[in-house]
Amino acid sequence: MKEEYFKWHSPHLNREVELLAFGHAGYPIIAFPTSMGSFYENRDMGLIGSAKWFIDQGLIQIFCPESNDRNSFYNKQVHPHQRIQNHIAYDKMVLHEIVEKVRHNTPVGKVVVAGCSFGGYHAANFAFRHPGYVSHMFSMSGAFEIRNFMDGYHHDDIFYNSPLEFLPGLNDPELWKMDIVLGTSNWDICFDANIKLSDVLEGKGLRHWLDVRKDRHHDWPVWKEMFPHYISRIKFN
Repeated sequence: MKEEYFKWHSPHLNREVELLAFGHAGYPIIAFPTSMGSFYENRDMGLIGSAKWFIDQGLIQIFCPESNDRNSFYNKQVHPHQRIQNHIAYDKMVLHEIVEKVRHNTPVGKVVVAGCSFGGYHAANFAFRHPGYVSHMFSMSGAFEIRNFMDGYHHDDIFYNSPLEFLPGLNDPELWKMDIVLGTSNWDICFDANIKLSDVLEGKGLRHWLDVRKDRHHDWPVWKEMFPHYISRIKFN
C-alpha cells in the first residue's frame, strides 16, 4: 500500500501542516482525525488498514490531514471568538489546500469526507458547508453541535459551523445528491446526537442511512468495521 508524507506552509493557518496520503489512484477520501488527533492517527489506529483492499485495487486514495482542534475548540487560552476563527481557517485550509487539489482525481469532481468521533463532526460540518465538493459523507460516532466549546458566547460563525443549527435552513440542491451515512450504536456516547441529526435530515427529505450497530462502544473496533462497509457504497465506475 503506497503511503506518502506531505508537509507545507499553509497560508490559511499561517503554520506548517502535515498530511499522510494512502493509495496510488482512485476516489479521493478526506479522513479527519478524532479530537486533537494527528495526521497519522487513522493509520496507527487501524482505520486505514481496514480499507486496504480498496486502496490496493486503486479504487480509493485516502488523505489524512492533521487537526487544528488544539488551536480552535480546545484552546481555552483564547476568547471563543478567536477559537471559531481558528476553526474557520482550518476549514479554508482543507477546502483550498487539499480538496481543491484532489477532487478532480475522478471525473465527478467531488470527494468523500469521513471521520470518527470528533472527526465525524468535521466530516459533517465540511460536507454541509460545502455540498458542491462532497459526494459522500461518512460520520462514525460523530456529534454535530459545538456551543459547549464556546463558553456561552454567541456569534453567526458558531451557528454556521454547528450542523444541527444551520442545516435546517440550507437549500443547496447539491445536498440532495449527497450520500450521507451516520454510523452509531445504542451504546455510543454520541447516539442521541446522531438521532437528532437524522431527524433533521428526515425533515428536509434528505436521503440518508442511520446505521445503528447493536451493543458497540464508542471506539475504534466498530469504526474499523463501519469504514470499509461505507466505502463499498461508492460507485467507482
